[in-house]
Amino acid sequence: MRTTPEDFEALQEHASEAAELMRLLGNANRLQLLCQIAQGEQSVGQIEEQLDIKQPALSQQLAELRKAGLVQTRRESRSVLYSLGDGNVRRLLELLLVAFRVRTLPQIETPAERAPVAAPASHAGDSARFARVER
Repeated sequence: MRTTPEDFEALQEHASEAAELMRLLGNANRLQLLCQIAQGEQSVGQIEEQLDIKQPALSQQLAELRKAGLVQTRRESRSVLYSLGDGNVRRLLELLLVAFRVRTLPQIETPAERAPVAAPASHAGDSARFARVER
């Protein structure tokens, strides 16, 4: 996938939304919460047991993530269960896995790494040449 100047222009139009999302992910406790919840639906008690975040701070961070739509809740009996909300959150977490070399993306060749395409032999009367179409 190639990024074009138009892609960055489109991103500029969403700069404040992107900055808010980055702010939310920029807090270590919230990021840990998202990573924990990404593993599967969990109650506050289960999350507190897994992470070293005490109940008041945990509830505050979960409320902020819920308000932003990054997590969603469902009530089951007396428990409130948390799961990832917005599908983009999972994609961003996966990108962080790649950035920190926990996981790798499939290898994508850059144009410089590709072997040059040999030009077809020219024949008298040829009216067109064909080229490789790059994605």
